[in-house]
Amino acid sequence: MIQSPAPRRTAVIRIALTGANGGYGRTLLDQLRRLSDMTAAQLIDPDVEGVVRMLTALGVSEDGFVRAASVAEAAAAVDAGKIAVIADGAHLAWTHTDVLVEATGRIEAGYTYAETALDSGTHVVMVSKEIESVAGVALSARARERGLRYLPGDGDQPANLIRLAAWVLGVGFDIVALGKSGEYDLVFDPETGIVDQNGVVVSAPALGDLLALGDDLPATLSARAAVVADLKRAAAADACEMNVVSLYTGAVADVEAMHYPVARPDELADIYAARADGGILDATGVIDVFSMLRLPGEASFAGGVFAIVRTGDDVTWEILRGKGHVVSRNGRYACIYWPYHFMGVETPLTIAAAVDGTAATPEPRQHTVLAARTTADLAADTVFRVEGHHHEIAGVAPVIVAPDAGEIAPYYLLSGARLRRAVAAGSLVTLADLDGVPAAALAAYRAGLALGR
Repeated sequence: MIQSPAPRRTAVIRIALTGANGGYGRTLLDQLRRLSDMTAAQLIDPDVEGVVRMLTALGVSEDGFVRAASVAEAAAAVDAGKIAVIADGAHLAWTHTDVLVEATGRIEAGYTYAETALDSGTHVVMVSKEIESVAGVALSARARERGLRYLPGDGDQPANLIRLAAWVLGVGFDIVALGKSGEYDLVFDPETGIVDQNGVVVSAPALGDLLALGDDLPATLSARAAVVADLKRAAAADACEMNVVSLYTGAVADVEAMHYPVARPDELADIYAARADGGILDATGVIDVFSMLRLPGEASFAGGVFAIVRTGDDVTWEILRGKGHVVSRNGRYACIYWPYHFMGVETPLTIAAAVDGTAATPEPRQHTVLAARTTADLAADTVFRVEGHHHEIAGVAPVIVAPDAGEIAPYYLLSGARLRRAVAAGSLVTLADLDGVPAAALAAYRAGLALGR
């Protein structure tokens, strides 16, 4: 059996994880058990008993953790080699933390954790894309000022796609498009005519005649979209992740709500081509999301990431096509893809890079903003709440647009805010429309804008 090499460090990396009691937290905690030079020292979540149940299920004995209700108790637990389980971030012992992994997904709490970590001399690995989309530029600058690292966490699509983009650029390609598949595949069974999207099923027998792109690509994509129109394929989480990718790469949205074509992986190089070459793009250097179409038993794209590049020498790319790589039918484009994102399983790579100073992540800039466009007429005094698994807000749709002088309200700054006046359907919500915007996160967003695009 091949095993991991011996640890390179003499001191164990002490990790504080916020939002610990969730799917991401569990995948990270399980993986850390395999690494002798990292430890989950402090776990922060209001649901302390939920964290305890998770630790027990992961095989941590009762004497392996402490319910800590003060900074002193948390520090003592870490000194004793135990895990401190903490309900309130005010009780986190920053002196006993090397890296904060922020995974609350909540704008006010998460921003405060990240800001406090940097002010306490602690590196930050950001998993909460909601916070990254609003304050990532400012937090990254704050980290550089303090000689610290602020990095998007490997295992979630933004960091993976940023790494893929760096690889693509590093070998000399120009990027036509960057993207990912949506969270849930469209699994079509030709025998029944049923499409299953994570347990939500619709009858779509017409899809059986649309499994190939045919000669008229736009017509095929339009027909596919029509037969699965009853499924909700777009999510705020997707738009947020692509906005984060924009911050680090400069890519922009071709259309503000993204295209979301229903596609199979071997079609991506044809679909994400310029319109003049038969594709769907009006611009290049763009971000987008596709809905993965597959048959039962076929491998999933697994929420993975892709880059579309222009090819070169015809013979070279016919050789690569012959080896199974995705090359467009006209030979002008190729798709390079990583069909995975393993959540917390991958994040130790970022934790190590933060401590070792080995990350090559570019400095982010506010190239785009994740904004909120109203889907209906909204009355004055409407209060916005972030809800559900995908952290969406009723009454508005997420869109990716160019930032203005700071008047457009970032989508997640609507969290808990109230409309001070009526806003018509189809409008972008502005900061002037809102009362009760989280003040610290708003200040960070404006500071990030001031750094330039």
